[in-house]
Amino acid sequence: MELTMSHPQTPENNGGKDPRFAGVTGGVEIAEGAGGAQTVQQEKTYTVKPGDSLSKIAKNLYGDANRWKEIHEANREEIKDPDKIFPGQVLRLP
Repeated sequence: MELTMSHPQTPENNGGKDPRFAGVTGGVEIAEGAGGAQTVQQEKTYTVKPGDSLSKIAKNLYGDANRWKEIHEANREEIKDPDKIFPGQVLRLP
């Protein structure tokens, strides 16, 4: 059994929390493992906005622009050139 839910966080619905996380969404995945046991994994994503770069996203989310490499590695299948990301693109966050 697999269940995935996500709810986008925007300034209007994030309860007045830090606006840096407005483009971040999270989901919960429940998967049935061996012997019927269930495991829960949480995946966070970020939707690229105009003017974003991987280093800018890393600086805003993690406080360290040098962590852009972690974001790139988590999205290596979708991002061939780390200098070319596009508004609307959804990135997995490590």
